[in-house]
Amino acid sequence: MKRRTKQRTTAIHVTIPVRLLEDFDETLRFNQSRSAMIANLIQQHLAVDSATIATSTTRQLIAALHARDDVDPLVKSLLLQILTDPS
Repeated sequence: MKRRTKQRTTAIHVTIPVRLLEDFDETLRFNQSRSAMIANLIQQHLAVDSATIATSTTRQLIAALHARDDVDPLVKSLLLQILTDPS
């Protein structure tokens, strides 16, 4: 009997193009779970994002924050001062 994981899961509903789903399903072997594969892909995506943040320099992080649309204008002004400081 297969041992069940103790990790909680939840069902979600997503809308994707039919052809994309068909292509994705064609990549799966008979014994592979679509849900498990999608969860794995999401974990990989998150790992790449966190690795990018972890390996970025402080200057790169400040520049990225300055470029975002959801950052307060005052904060952007302060970030720009930090970025343009020659020291």
